[in-house]
Amino acid sequence: MDLLAHSAKCDKGIPAQSYAEHILKARQQAFEKAQRAGSLAPDMKESLSQVVVLATEFHDMGKLDDENQAVLSGQMKSKKLPVNHVDSGVAYLRQLAKNNLSAMLALEAVYAHHIGLQSRAKEFAKGTKMYRDENLIEYTAEHLSAYLERHRTVIDEWQNPSKPPSPKLDQQALFLRFALSCLADADHGDTARHYGEPQVSQSYGLKAVDRLAALDSYVAGLAKNMQNDLRTQLRNSVYIACKKASPEPSLYACDSPVGTGKTTAVMAHLLNAAQAKGLQRIFVVLPFTNIIDQSVDTYRKSLVLDDEDPEHIIAAHHHKADFSKLESRQYTYLWQAPIVVTTAVQFFETLASNQPATLRKLHQLAGSAVFIDEAHAALPSHLWPQAWQWLKQLSNDWGCHIVLASGSLTRFWELVDFVKPTVKLPELINEEIRQQCLALEQARVKPETRKEALNLAELAEWVVGEKGPRLLILNTVQSAAVTARYIAEHYGNAKVEHLSTALTPLDRHKTLEKVKARLKDTQDNDWVLVATSCVEAGVDLSFKTGFRERCSLVSLLQTAGRINRENLEIEAAVWDFSLKFENGLKKHPVFDDSARILGELFDSDEVSPKFCCEALKREIRQSTPNGKVKQLEKAEKNLDFPEVEQLFKVISSYTITVLVDDEVISRLKNWQPVGRDEIQKNSVQIWTYKQEDWGISEIPNRPGLFYGLDYDDFIGYMKGGLASENAKNGAPLQI
Repeated sequence: MDLLAHSAKCDKGIPAQSYAEHILKARQQAFEKAQRAGSLAPDMKESLSQVVVLATEFHDMGKLDDENQAVLSGQMKSKKLPVNHVDSGVAYLRQLAKNNLSAMLALEAVYAHHIGLQSRAKEFAKGTKMYRDENLIEYTAEHLSAYLERHRTVIDEWQNPSKPPSPKLDQQALFLRFALSCLADADHGDTARHYGEPQVSQSYGLKAVDRLAALDSYVAGLAKNMQNDLRTQLRNSVYIACKKASPEPSLYACDSPVGTGKTTAVMAHLLNAAQAKGLQRIFVVLPFTNIIDQSVDTYRKSLVLDDEDPEHIIAAHHHKADFSKLESRQYTYLWQAPIVVTTAVQFFETLASNQPATLRKLHQLAGSAVFIDEAHAALPSHLWPQAWQWLKQLSNDWGCHIVLASGSLTRFWELVDFVKPTVKLPELINEEIRQQCLALEQARVKPETRKEALNLAELAEWVVGEKGPRLLILNTVQSAAVTARYIAEHYGNAKVEHLSTALTPLDRHKTLEKVKARLKDTQDNDWVLVATSCVEAGVDLSFKTGFRERCSLVSLLQTAGRINRENLEIEAAVWDFSLKFENGLKKHPVFDDSARILGELFDSDEVSPKFCCEALKREIRQSTPNGKVKQLEKAEKNLDFPEVEQLFKVISSYTITVLVDDEVISRLKNWQPVGRDEIQKNSVQIWTYKQEDWGISEIPNRPGLFYGLDYDDFIGYMKGGLASENAKNGAPLQI
């Protein structure tokens, strides 16, 4: 009998895949992925490789059941396999696991390769039934020897003479995520290859020496076009300091204010560290999706070598694109480029995940440099204690080199409320340069506050009456959309631009380019950019006046970084204010406590960068849900993977990916080729619970991808969102 792993797709002329081909190819790929992931992790390399090979070899053994083979060969018609194909591999590895921790870890990975990593404590409590399909225990026992005999007729046993050290208990949570990552990527990748899906080349090297030389040339070119003033001299000093910093420490801090060239300076350091340590790739982790486009543009101009495709070298990962169903897996975004620019949500929620579709890319992170830019805005404060533990493990156990940077760096690792014991990280920039940068920063813009809360009309009248061009940042996507539309209707379309995650990455890019063009036009002053926090940090924009709905001290200071950026104005202000939540203006409850603390700091005249740690300390003591901190810490320690995944949510609600481009939707419906980048650029993320209210449908043959939003390129998906709210309320949201 010809043993099969995957059925044929007759309509596409694709034959069935043999069991031997799939297992042998997947096993080899998984081994190579584990070897690469462990290349700079000597204490993990052999153990990870052994676990991954065991798991991959036996993950599909249950497909050898007669009934499953009948379905795979087409003799029996069924949409799914009648016998759970995971249980037999788990049962066999359970036998090996009595005196072998590697087999136990492999067992957990096999059990998880479809349903995700589970709670070890809950599984162990089941005794002999742990990690088993309780309906198949007797059936599997009767057939296991037959499965194993069939398996061995086509699969030679992997020869592994060494007995590597096993990971310690406190290392096993992250270890298991890496193991499942290697298994899932090899399994999904080989299946995709067999079914003819486009394969992404991994042949592009980091080439750290060549890219650092290219970056040096780019930065030197920038300096020629700048005035030789104090700010230019400080930029050069920051670049040289970062580039020459020792690559030996694996965790660094970098406090570098607005306009000091942090984007290129830290990259110079990371390339130097990559060359010294043999790192495989570089991750740039940003808090907001729109910053990605600006950073990617800078890096593609400065780091891509001759005859290279920029999109292959610098990859932009905007938002969620992880799909578990076979029909949509090809659109899963993998971290395969030499330099990956992604969001804090993607980066940290991948570390926290228990799902194979999400974890599939995680193994690419081992042995990499990681630049967490605008670290102050990367995570809610209560998630940092666990995130810090992961960063330490990545640097200590997995060969990663990490820099935490910001223009308003809150050194939470020095606060006992966050970290025990506290630590002092080495600084990329010495104290003298830092103080010079801070002095220049404080003279540039003055924080002000307006005491009385404003309604929509009062807010609009105040903002359009101040010196322009103006930046107005609001706490919610809905408030930004309502305000932008109000200004357009009452003051004219030319008076307002709008930027938020209600827009697709493609439309955000177009809007940013338009905003930059308007800012360059010295005669075009009478307009306002209405935005969310997505332009608060890391965006090279400079307005005359800023307005920031009350949020936190760090957010206000970051907004100040978009005002009078080049210090050309004698007087410039960033205004703090509060709202009356009516006529569609929506409150963001997450900011209640940090906003209250900012009010207290204004009352005591303590609104400046030196009080950022004090503000954070008050937030963690007064408002952070400490119960959640301890709950998350306990769940990770106990390997309760579903609980960690549930608790570690940067964005608390689940979202879905919705396409808004009719042409892309049509191609997806008709099985025509669509690239991963096209999916990202032409889609938005909306809350899952809005799907029914907003009339959104799943694309029939592309599970996990949706369409049907009422969308425009001004307020994005809020066009349909506000219409839906109007319909529910029975009256317009705006006055």
